[in-house]
Amino acid sequence: MELNPPTPLSAISWDLVVRLVGAALVGLLLGIDREVRGRPAGLRTHAIVCTLGSLVTVSSIAMFQQLGGQQTRVDPIRTIEGTLGAIGIVAAAVVVMGQGGIRNLTSAVHLVLVAAIGIAFGAGLYPVALIGTLLAFALLTLARFIERKPGGASPDAES
Repeated sequence: MELNPPTPLSAISWDLVVRLVGAALVGLLLGIDREVRGRPAGLRTHAIVCTLGSLVTVSSIAMFQQLGGQQTRVDPIRTIEGTLGAIGIVAAAVVVMGQGGIRNLTSAVHLVLVAAIGIAFGAGLYPVALIGTLLAFALLTLARFIERKPGGASPDAES
């Protein structure tokens, strides 16, 4: 069996650390809101999903480069599609339909968004990851104040 050559531990660089650890930290940050509100996808889930996106992307890009960037079966775009598809299945499992309507939809789509931010970190697209993080934070936390319903009903009742 022929395998790709192993990457030595000496190849660990600050860029690699920022790509992986940055994704984990952003995932933690974005999971705080869900955790505080007792939602199904909380702190650890967001951190794991964001790290997963980054790890899969870094690995895919590294393998692509290792193989000389040739058009091979190792394609970073297909890897990203597979990652988002898998996270989409997990997110779908979080959504619950009941007599009161759809619940946990915000948590589900937020998981997909966090995976995309992790992918951006993994690809080294730091501006994209930063803007995505700021937007995700604003949409999840700040939009809540705009969304408040008259009579004190919380928008979290269906999110």
